[in-house]
Amino acid sequence: MDRNARSPQVKRVEKVLQYGEGNFLRGFVDWMVDILNEQTDFNGSVAIVQPMEKGLCELINAQRGVYTTLLRGVQNGETVEEYRKITCISRCLNPHETEQFIAYRELGRSNDLRFVVSNTTEAGIVYHREAYTPDRIQSSFPAKVAALLYDRYTRFAGDHSKGLVFLPCELIDKNGDLLREFVLKHADDWKLEAGFAAWVKEACDFTNTLVDRIVPGFPHDEAAKIWKTIGWEDKLLVSAELFYLWVIESAKGDYEAELPLRKAGLNVVWTDDMSFNRTQKVRILNGAHSMSALAAYQAGLDTVQQCIADKDLLYPFMYQGIFNEIIPSMDDASTGELVEYAKDVLERFENPFNPHLLLSISLNSVSKVKSRILPSLLAHIEKHGRLPELLTFSLASLIAFYEGTEFEGPALMGTREGETYLIQDDPAVLAFFKAAYSQGGTAEEKAARLSMAVLSNTEFWGRDLTKIEGLQPLVEEYLKAIYRNGMKATLQEIV
Repeated sequence: MDRNARSPQVKRVEKVLQYGEGNFLRGFVDWMVDILNEQTDFNGSVAIVQPMEKGLCELINAQRGVYTTLLRGVQNGETVEEYRKITCISRCLNPHETEQFIAYRELGRSNDLRFVVSNTTEAGIVYHREAYTPDRIQSSFPAKVAALLYDRYTRFAGDHSKGLVFLPCELIDKNGDLLREFVLKHADDWKLEAGFAAWVKEACDFTNTLVDRIVPGFPHDEAAKIWKTIGWEDKLLVSAELFYLWVIESAKGDYEAELPLRKAGLNVVWTDDMSFNRTQKVRILNGAHSMSALAAYQAGLDTVQQCIADKDLLYPFMYQGIFNEIIPSMDDASTGELVEYAKDVLERFENPFNPHLLLSISLNSVSKVKSRILPSLLAHIEKHGRLPELLTFSLASLIAFYEGTEFEGPALMGTREGETYLIQDDPAVLAFFKAAYSQGGTAEEKAARLSMAVLSNTEFWGRDLTKIEGLQPLVEEYLKAIYRNGMKATLQEIV
């Protein structure tokens, strides 16, 4: 064990429960909590809960919650590197194991617990009907929250002062409102007492949040060099950009007195309306990622930085998609603020210190396309009366990327130039594509079948996209070209 992992933990009060142990939360929220402890009298720690059965809990606990963040970028023409040793994590619980479930339940009953943070990806805040299982962990994230809150409500006999404040970081519109809706739906399904629903509404606050920081995660190619610099083998090392923004929307006011983020000098906005901030970020920054990542990977690239450097193909594809299709689809397209934001985004994408893997962006792409691309595509049609060709192409690139008929563990296996890559998404999504591609066929047959099946899948999109005039035929044409000629050649024809 490393000397940093052996060093005594700083004992603080567990004020924050965090669902999710991945790179983003550790490079964003936990980084902020560490600064809170340094700059204010917050004196709180984060207890992490591993949402899935498999995860990083064992490693986090082996390092006693200690890890390093490395922020890098260029400011005013100068290279900046900021190292921080994060010590705010108290423990990581895997509630899928019986003993740790008991500890998780006790955490939910703690007098000290006040805030709940989460990042279960866009696929996490979803409703799936399931039975109430008070003696073991629920399956879905909203059901986990519903069960934890009901246990807390019972433990404190409905005391309104024991309500919790939720700060979900999932990149979906009105993430807090949606989480609360599903929690209440589970409460209704489970026939829990009426007082509980009232307590959830009145004592708890499900804030809506917007998070903005590019967190590529573990810097595999540079790890040995960085370990030498920091003096220990940190297997939880997180690399991120310097820029960050957290916008928190609540109708109940801010929580600065309890969570003094602004006092600590952090770039956090408390507001009662974050609609503009969210739309700008999700449609432009995340939209640019999702519209280009799958096409770029299939064209032979591996990182966002390589896309920006490819001035003949991928950069024009991304640039035209942003400025000719995404921004013109937005309500405030004439203000100029969106254009300036988009220019800044492209500069952030170019950051040479944080290679952002396209395969990382590809995780759960179906739900990402629904929240990041589909709103721009639909709004563009409504505003301009025509299909946005590059956003439409991104739907074809999604279908092509998900081509696979065999599994490796929970992931579907795709191929690029003879090499295997892993397609990671909800099991039902992967099963759908496996079945669709298992039927085989010519390029023409596959293009017709897949475009119709995927676009008409209301479970994916919340509506039947084949009802949009011209969309399915255009996606089919793009798919034919991709299957026949490959992604790179097809991109060269449309850019």
